[in-house]
Amino acid sequence: MPQVDWNIVLGMGGFFIILGIALLAGGRREEKSYYNSLVDRPDVREYIEHTPAHPEPIALKIGGRISIAVGLVLLAIGGGFKLWG
Repeated sequence: MPQVDWNIVLGMGGFFIILGIALLAGGRREEKSYYNSLVDRPDVREYIEHTPAHPEPIALKIGGRISIAVGLVLLAIGGGFKLWG
């Protein structure tokens, strides 16, 4: 495999890791802003119990974890190709 192909796989792995970190941070920020806005409301039960769960921040966090896992796999594959190729 040519040297350029290894660098492309390593670059894609780095991109997915950066994307995953950004998605995790965005999910945490969105969840925090949602629950902080509930503090001002008179009905605080939803804030205390976190029910019903809102899928948007949770989906961002899960997507971030998946993206980081894909990035780590791509970095391992690219590193393996570079070492043994």
